[in-house]
Amino acid sequence: METVTVRRVIAAPIAEVFNWCATTTNYTRTPFVLRARLARPGVGAPYGVGAVRLHTWLIGWFRERITTYNPPHDFDYDVERSFPPARHEVGRMTFTEVAEGTLVVWTTTFQVRFPFGAALTRVIAKPVVAHVFGKILNAADTALTANPTSHT
Repeated sequence: METVTVRRVIAAPIAEVFNWCATTTNYTRTPFVLRARLARPGVGAPYGVGAVRLHTWLIGWFRERITTYNPPHDFDYDVERSFPPARHEVGRMTFTEVAEGTLVVWTTTFQVRFPFGAALTRVIAKPVVAHVFGKILNAADTALTANPTSHT
């Protein structure tokens, strides 16, 4: 199993950053996420506990279920199914107010289920997932800071 953690400070209020990151359709603002949709709404909020999110990336397909949802501080998800197949422990995004805006920490632990899966995960999948997570957070930063007057 490998763990990927990506950190980014976004100069926007915590609630806005949380909402942008929880809304899976925003991920398509990168060229790496081809399709994203909410397949089943969660309890109490569209992306709340029990929500099912479907993502098609350039590298594969993922069905995720939100397992905890504590706006605007954190949410966890589990990858229930994927192609290529992978074992997944937990995915988590946390949001903390800092002087510069909001610190986002995105962590996931996984391993692809192929022969030599540990090596493939470490050498190929881990850097690719980290890159895509970073690009999604870049898109959040661009979307939320392009017009600073919109945060009032």
